[in-house]
Amino acid sequence: MRIVLIVIDSGGIGAAPDAAQFGDEGANTLGHVAAAEPTLSLPHLAAMGLNRLVFLPTDDQVPLRGVAYAMIPQARGKDTLAGHWEMMGITIDKPFETFSEGFPDSVLALVESVIQRPILGNEVASGTEIIERLGEVHRQTGFPIVYTSADSVLQIAAHEDVIPPKMLYQWCGDLRQSLDKSSYRIGRVIARPFIGKQGGYVRTPRRHDFTIRPPGPTVLNGLLQAGIETIAIGKIGDIFSQQGLSQHRVTQSNLDGLQITLETLRKAKSDTFIFTNLVEFDSHYGHRRNPSGYAQALREVDGFLPGLWNALEADDQLWITADHGCDPTFKGTDHTRERVPWLAYGPGLKPRMGAARIGLGDIGATLAALWKVPYPFPGVAAKELIIRK
Repeated sequence: MRIVLIVIDSGGIGAAPDAAQFGDEGANTLGHVAAAEPTLSLPHLAAMGLNRLVFLPTDDQVPLRGVAYAMIPQARGKDTLAGHWEMMGITIDKPFETFSEGFPDSVLALVESVIQRPILGNEVASGTEIIERLGEVHRQTGFPIVYTSADSVLQIAAHEDVIPPKMLYQWCGDLRQSLDKSSYRIGRVIARPFIGKQGGYVRTPRRHDFTIRPPGPTVLNGLLQAGIETIAIGKIGDIFSQQGLSQHRVTQSNLDGLQITLETLRKAKSDTFIFTNLVEFDSHYGHRRNPSGYAQALREVDGFLPGLWNALEADDQLWITADHGCDPTFKGTDHTRERVPWLAYGPGLKPRMGAARIGLGDIGATLAALWKVPYPFPGVAAKELIIRK
């Protein structure tokens, strides 16, 4: 048996019951993308059940071929770590810290003690905008650009000709360790290399996230200890700080992530869990409020699905979900508190709509049940997906 879990990063399907607590009433990432792009057709995602969870105007009559659930997040946060960790068993009860007015002097002191030079920026900003605005000063001085966003992140941008990525990674790794010893709960330190000249700076795919470690074991650890191969594709390895993973493959784009997933599936032995994140939905289109780009990325995934389906063997399953929302038609540029889909397809599954799941931890519980490993976390296995030989 092989299970493939693909996370459409930010692919929410409508406001969660507690959305008002996050200021997100009315958000609906995939629904609003479909409404903004009336010609959008996603027949394969619809066949997996997406059209039963959110209105897809051109695909509302596509027959169901998979199993589909809506999932209601329970973690006290709407960020990458909260969503992915909850899937694997850890439901955080306290959000990570954010910095709406930039970092305090105590955090900046940690940064400068690590990099041993002054910094530029220290503000809430779009990464593409701030490197364009401060990139030339950075190249002249060698001072890195430090900024944050609505997420719990500390990002350090540097031109590759000024500060090589290897040095930038060393800084971010050392800063991660310093922050972990401090009282600050910052989810991610992100290295943001870029290239180019004034008026044409471009961030490269050599981004690297240094995340706070999960506070304890997840179901990934249980699977690995039981002899199950656990393969991370995309930023999954960073999200879990490599814990519970046997392999980690980096990606350059959504399409690259899909191609690596298919290649890995074709080569994988039995008893393998493949865990993929497609980050461009969030980073390129959600945060940048680009529904047209988001729609095109969905078309790309949808067109790739038949190849993944055809690579599945008798007891394999392909699952698709999301970690939170990031509605590109909504106010601001933050993530949005939404329900998320859980779509499943496999040769041995009977098409059906399942009841809404309370908590993303049901994914981890189902993985544990399929491979018969302990799951001492919140979550209930989805009986529709438990196939016994």
